[in-house]
Amino acid sequence: MGRYIGPKTKIARKFGEAIFGADKSLEKKNYPPGQHGIARKRKKVSEYGTQLSEKQKAKAIYGVQEKQFRKTFEEAARVGGITGENLLKLLECRLDNVVYRMGIAPTRAAARQLVSHRHITVNGNVVNIASYSLKVGDTVGVREKSKSLEVIQDALSGASRSRYGWIEWDGASMSGRFMQKPDRADIPENINEQLIVELYSK
Repeated sequence: MGRYIGPKTKIARKFGEAIFGADKSLEKKNYPPGQHGIARKRKKVSEYGTQLSEKQKAKAIYGVQEKQFRKTFEEAARVGGITGENLLKLLECRLDNVVYRMGIAPTRAAARQLVSHRHITVNGNVVNIASYSLKVGDTVGVREKSKSLEVIQDALSGASRSRYGWIEWDGASMSGRFMQKPDRADIPENINEQLIVELYSK
């Protein structure tokens, strides 16, 4: 199955929250999509359904497909420590996510496109694999000939761009350093990772 490229609001309505950022359409229709959306809102969800929904939400937020998400979970379980927190930390280490966190792209989907179109470098070398896992100390930057791209300029000039403690950004060189893996408390996404751990533990 290929990557979903349909309306983002439809996915956000499915989970009942703006997982892709502010969404006026979601505010107007704050119930699940489909012909019976309003009726489904009152339906009681099973424990398994709640766990599955949380996993699907995490996959949608980070733009990861099932096979890759499962592999990431298995790696998180091998590392030792709290598996759920390890999972989110590994997802945060993805190149497309860090490009988004640095503000080079307005969304993770846009960040994936910049990476796959060879506009992003890691330690001076072009990397076109969105799932590339960054190591502490790696430098992520915009390729020299891509610095004038309108989508990048618009994203970097966005006044609402957030800063994160685990990323160091240098606007002059249009590059940043991945300083450390973030603590769970520093990851703003509304994900109950324990539900995902319980789902995979069945």
